[in-house]
Amino acid sequence: MTDKDLILTNTETLPGYRITAHLGLVQGNTIRAKHIGRDIMAGLKNIVGGEIKGYTELLTEARREATERMVRQARELGADAVVNVRFATSSVMQGAAELFAYGTAVKVERE
Repeated sequence: MTDKDLILTNTETLPGYRITAHLGLVQGNTIRAKHIGRDIMAGLKNIVGGEIKGYTELLTEARREATERMVRQARELGADAVVNVRFATSSVMQGAAELFAYGTAVKVERE
């Protein structure tokens, strides 16, 4: 496999592949703060209902960034894949949350 072919999966195994080495836990995170403009729109949406697109975009970007950081760490270890990928969020202070991506970096070969 080449460096750019890193496989990400939320399963413990990869069909068609055999895990040949366990390289360890890899992780990436980002902490994002709410924007006052988004808060005003969120307050209005809370009254009338519906998707809060500003927050959806904020969390989508946070997931992407945390995943990229996890992938970078896996590549530094020489991984072919990251299995059992998970996401977690936590509040770190009022108005700010951490998005955390983690998984197990492994070497694989085709069966």
